[in-house]
Amino acid sequence: MGKLEDDVKFDPPCHPRACAIQDCIQKNDYNEEKCQKQIDALYECCNLFYQRNGDDASCVSCPKANLLRLKMKQRSEGIK
Repeated sequence: MGKLEDDVKFDPPCHPRACAIQDCIQKNDYNEEKCQKQIDALYECCNLFYQRNGDDASCVSCPKANLLRLKMKQRSEGIK
């Protein structure tokens, strides 16, 4: 996982951050709780991707824009 600017320009966008989540989950016996930093990093990258490309853009590494914003809101409020 690199700098945000590099990861959003990656092909496909944000892919290194999605891979970091998979690596973390596998290393932690599929305990997602231990990978919150990686999940937040992916959401940060995806959010920037949609800001730059519009909500109708598509990225295999990112949830749809409306779902991403809902997930980010829930995480900020402590809801899983």
